[in-house]
Amino acid sequence: MYAPFFGLRQPPFSIAPDPHYLFMSERHREALAHLLYGLDGGGGFVLLTGEIGAGKTTVCRCFLEQIPASCNVAYIFNPRLTVTELLQSVCDEFHLPVPPGTQTVKGFVDLLNGFLLAQHAAGRNNVLIIDEAQNLSADVLEQLRLLTNLETHERKLLQVVLIGQPELRGLLARPELEQLAQRVIARFHLGALSGLESAQYIRHRLKVAGLTGALPFDESALRLIYRLTRGVPRRINLLCDRALLGGYASGQALITPDIVERAAAEVFAAQPTQTRRKRKRQHDSLGLGLV
Repeated sequence: MYAPFFGLRQPPFSIAPDPHYLFMSERHREALAHLLYGLDGGGGFVLLTGEIGAGKTTVCRCFLEQIPASCNVAYIFNPRLTVTELLQSVCDEFHLPVPPGTQTVKGFVDLLNGFLLAQHAAGRNNVLIIDEAQNLSADVLEQLRLLTNLETHERKLLQVVLIGQPELRGLLARPELEQLAQRVIARFHLGALSGLESAQYIRHRLKVAGLTGALPFDESALRLIYRLTRGVPRRINLLCDRALLGGYASGQALITPDIVERAAAEVFAAQPTQTRRKRKRQHDSLGLGLV
């Protein structure tokens, strides 16, 4: 709707992951480096955590693209599963034929162990990636640990990557999961963007969307966007998208702090910022003086 008004080919701030808009900050590159290090670390667990919308999926997509062809990958996005359901999902993701009637934990574990040994003999590695891993139950995590018990003299035969929200770190700190925590060979917490990176992120997405002229956000608007979003990319997308829509609706080609504040009130149910409250108090005082 608003894209042509700002000289854009398409809306630049969709929250859907689009590889064309990939922006790798220093933090994202460091997180990716930890995942790749873990892949070569001889098995065990690799842990990536971050706030909602911090870019964990972006890092995971880059990681998947860099996994060598000699590595089998199983990716599980919805881990709210029982132990048996999880094992069956892992078999499905590895395209492992499951004989009819296989329903027990032991049956699935035996299949996976045979598969992992055969793949190791063929010179192939295996990685299991579990997204939203903060939703895993303790018994499922323990079963994952048991799956990593299979090893040769050089390495474990299954690499497990756990990606989740910060609660995942607390989950792994529980006493009953101490043995699993000791097998984490690499861990990284993905923080939010800095103020400078937030502005770079906004410019990057606008340019990918076709912007050739001046940035449609003034500097004070950029600073306010960072303050309201705390540098979280998904929140930046939501706020910038609504601010551009607001600018289009009011015929303003330059997004100001006032437009950003109105947009934030819509998408975040935000209270007026301190600056706006101060202006309101001044206006009210003037009104009382006139009375």
